[in-house]
Amino acid sequence: MAGSTPASLSADAPAAGVVQARKARSISPAIETWRRFRRHVLAVSGAIVLLIMVLGVLVGPSIWAVPINEIDFTAKLQGPSLKHPLGTDDLGQDLLARMMYGGKISLAVGFAAMMVALVVGVLVGAVAGMASGWVDAALMWLTDLFLALPTLPLLLLVIYLFRDSVKQVLGVEGGAFVLIVVVIGGLRWMPVARLVRAQFLSLREKEFVEAARALGASKVRQVVQHILPNALGPVIVVGTIDVATAIIFESTLSFLGLGFPSDVPTWGSMLRDAKDYLDIAPHWALFPGAAIFLTVLAINFIGDGLRDAFDPRRVL
Repeated sequence: MAGSTPASLSADAPAAGVVQARKARSISPAIETWRRFRRHVLAVSGAIVLLIMVLGVLVGPSIWAVPINEIDFTAKLQGPSLKHPLGTDDLGQDLLARMMYGGKISLAVGFAAMMVALVVGVLVGAVAGMASGWVDAALMWLTDLFLALPTLPLLLLVIYLFRDSVKQVLGVEGGAFVLIVVVIGGLRWMPVARLVRAQFLSLREKEFVEAARALGASKVRQVVQHILPNALGPVIVVGTIDVATAIIFESTLSFLGLGFPSDVPTWGSMLRDAKDYLDIAPHWALFPGAAIFLTVLAINFIGDGLRDAFDPRRVL
């Protein structure tokens, strides 16, 4: 229309800003965490490698249905071939089948020990963080005491003293699994406890917790509904790294002959059996060593990615 003044483009800017702010608020924390994790290239690569490892040890035996204890002296110490993709050991046993069986044990030990460490650490840290006075001091003194103990020598001593009695009750493989998981998890809860306590000491003074306290919420309800969900981010990161530590400890025990029985293949026991044949059959040690290396590295990358994803102060 003649003589009319066109509407200013800048007039729509506030409205556009409001729309963008509403869209930003509509994104859930879980989606934002996944979006930040997805930008971490090494963490995504580690997740893909770990997923391949897990699928390999779970689905692989149904595809490559070769008995793990099938002996063939005519094929002993052979290198990788079509019949034996990863080669054979000194008894002619297929390394691929034994790798998949051992990977199932190593990964199960890692995740189970991580759960034990998380449960004990969260419980101790939550009680210490919500309590005060002598309870907090006693629990932290106990935590510091366990932190001062040499982990590997104590682990070896406990396994050596109790493995026979536990195996008599739970069986050979079941007893070894339970003992290794409990001992490794029981010696890895201290960092989790200290982290959870620090988170609780900070969160219990926040406004939303004080509001719940003013409305008459009990301490249990404050912990379960308000404090613990907001403290789980760093705990998940520590738990992820504990999986890698537990796998290394299990491999060390198996390498030293204090883990699972000698006829049960694990990645660590395969390395122990291969140490005398490194000059003529390097593939025997190469593949289980590479599996341990890739699994631990992938889990550490995932832990780094989760740490960055749960930290809103870090720019990705």
